[in-house]
Amino acid sequence: MIATIQYNSKKYTIDLSKPLDISIPLRASKSNVNAWYVDEPKIEPVEIDGDIVSVEHGACVNFNTISFNPHAHGTHTECAGHITEKVHSINQNLKQFFFLTEVITVAPEKLNGDFVISKKQIQFAMGNKKRDAIVLRSIPNTLEKLTKQYSHTNPPYLLEEAAIYLRNKDIKHLLIDLPSVDKERDECQLLSHNAFWNTNGKLRLDATITEFIYVPNSVKDGTYFLNLQIAPFENDASPSKPILFEISE
Repeated sequence: MIATIQYNSKKYTIDLSKPLDISIPLRASKSNVNAWYVDEPKIEPVEIDGDIVSVEHGACVNFNTISFNPHAHGTHTECAGHITEKVHSINQNLKQFFFLTEVITVAPEKLNGDFVISKKQIQFAMGNKKRDAIVLRSIPNTLEKLTKQYSHTNPPYLLEEAAIYLRNKDIKHLLIDLPSVDKERDECQLLSHNAFWNTNGKLRLDATITEFIYVPNSVKDGTYFLNLQIAPFENDASPSKPILFEISE
């Protein structure tokens, strides 16, 4: 199915039958990707009066309860409510779902014993392009990202200067293939979260951060349309399913 999108006075053609899914599915398994020191997600049939409500156990339906943490257990999209005292819901603040986006690949650099993504790296990859969203793929980019247990590993993260640069370029939607844009343990400074959402100025409630994506190596760097799909949770964050569409010439 071919669709033509008029975006900022320019027309783009995409093939809706060829989605590129960059989300990580949630599974009830110890090998589910994980961070932030919590147990794996659980998907279990409800038990009512001693009866297990699943077709396997004789019920007419499967009726599972799912227990998980959106920040720890897979691809999720969050709003400024993640770090503000006032409760802000991703479902109330993400109101548009298609965005012109740039996919870039960066190799985190070593700095003071950490691996980081710098402003210079993003600036070099983006150039003067104006986009509403950016997808950051870090290398090495292996299938291990689908199952990695990140707790206590000090994964790479985004420097505050890089988050400020993206905010100043008016990037509204930042997607990254790491557990967080910030350092695992940073004494609760959350420098990149605060910088991107501009918590010291006019709060960017319409801006989102999506973490724990996985961008296959078959997806080339360049310009795409992003469909950022969330579950309608009234919470600071929701599981999400970002989909890329190639743009036809």
